[in-house]
Amino acid sequence: MRILLAEDDKRIAESLAEALVAQHYIVDIATDGEKGWDFVRAFAYDLCLLDVILPELDGISLCQRVRSHGYQMPIMLVTARDATSDIVTGLDAGADDYVRKPYKLQELSARIRALLRRGNTTLSPVMKWESLQIDPNICQATYEDQPLHLTPKEYRLLELLLRRNGCVLKIPLYIQLKI
Repeated sequence: MRILLAEDDKRIAESLAEALVAQHYIVDIATDGEKGWDFVRAFAYDLCLLDVILPELDGISLCQRVRSHGYQMPIMLVTARDATSDIVTGLDAGADDYVRKPYKLQELSARIRALLRRGNTTLSPVMKWESLQIDPNICQATYEDQPLHLTPKEYRLLELLLRRNGCVLKIPLYIQLKI
């Protein structure tokens, strides 16, 4: 399962990503909302964790943009803002859950599992190109029906290339460094 974490506080992002990776998730970190949007367009995510207060594009606006472009993955807003009006605004923007900081990692993990159980209403289809095949639902690649043993970076790059089949890719520098 792949998670996008949009968090501008480096310490929080790294510690949360480390905890999620320990739970066998693939985690991409965006340090601002615009980078988060670039990641959403480039990769298939099973869940987005968005801080509300982000530079460039705030988490609520990013959530609205994701929903307005038809993406259906679960979105969890994580923020220090705890007023009822903030929660209502976030949920009305299209978020599936709203978690207040500071949070307990155990509770956040349980909420993530709950959202992933509901999941995306449609699973990503298996992608093929000649004898090459990848299944994004289980992050597995095969060639001539033999499994390929790829690093996470190699798999993400292969998935990106197959998703954008026939398109010229102009990848921003910060995404190039993540691949």
